[in-house]
Amino acid sequence: MGRVAKKTTFAGFAPNRQIVAVLAFDGVVLSDLATPCDVFGSVRDSKGEHPYEVRVCGLRRKVRSKHVSLDVPWRIATLRRAGTVIVPGIESIDQPVPRELLQALERAIARGARVASICSGAFVLARTGVLNGLRATTHWRATEELARRYPAIEVDPNVLYVDNGVILTSAGAAAGLDLCLHLVRRDLGAEIAARTARMAVMPLERAGGQAQFIVHEPPALNRSPAIGSLQFWIAQNLDRDLSLPRLARHAGMSIRTLSRRFLERVGVTPAQWICAARVRRAQQLLETTSLSVEEVAEQSGFRSASVLREHFGGRIGTTPLAYRRSFARL
Repeated sequence: MGRVAKKTTFAGFAPNRQIVAVLAFDGVVLSDLATPCDVFGSVRDSKGEHPYEVRVCGLRRKVRSKHVSLDVPWRIATLRRAGTVIVPGIESIDQPVPRELLQALERAIARGARVASICSGAFVLARTGVLNGLRATTHWRATEELARRYPAIEVDPNVLYVDNGVILTSAGAAAGLDLCLHLVRRDLGAEIAARTARMAVMPLERAGGQAQFIVHEPPALNRSPAIGSLQFWIAQNLDRDLSLPRLARHAGMSIRTLSRRFLERVGVTPAQWICAARVRRAQQLLETTSLSVEEVAEQSGFRSASVLREHFGGRIGTTPLAYRRSFARL
């Protein structure tokens, strides 16, 4: 898929109990804080020993989350020795972050610590400026806002995580697990990462370049009565012949007029719009049915599994089967 940035070797890793510092602050997302604790805390190396020492640290002994208050056992000075620093998500991206915490994070980055954010933690990390000029991601609902607030960041909304070597970012929820397992794999190899994934009942197959699970809305309908009604008819007949001559006959236009008006009103050609609608239909079938890939291809209008795989991979960044394994609701 080629969507994960080329990684660099993390020089700070050592097999003798690398410290993984997980930041805790007011408004921290509890699931994002728990994920790295669970993953890194459960890792065993080939000798059965713990290669990581997980320390939850903050500016104060107590921090408040949305639902509970937490006792934080380690102070922010832990970042001076940590080999890896994890920045969990923050409940509100508008919430102030103490300057002292950002400065400690900046110092850790400057000395070469590996730093990774989970979900909206990218907004905290972005305040240090370290993401400027890099590709990064966050929860798909917040990618546009991250790009708006920090235009120097190349925001990618379609990946689970981005590995820039010592700076990493992930999307929301389960993508934090993917990122942590990816770090374990980098440090200790695929076998130990796979063992850790089994402990977490988590597949190790989701590569960082795979598309986030986004609620993909159907392609927008144009407000023009002629084009809008044609789009609606197309959406109801995706498994039928939707050649340009057929569309022109249904719309009561010449092929040339239809092509010109569709492009003017919609911004893409009829073929491009139909392809997007068919991919969306295929996603729905993969998520909600047990149909074979061949049957999904037939019902979404792609006619063959090979054609489905080509268009699905081009738009979603993964194969239909891999998508189903990750997102099926059955």
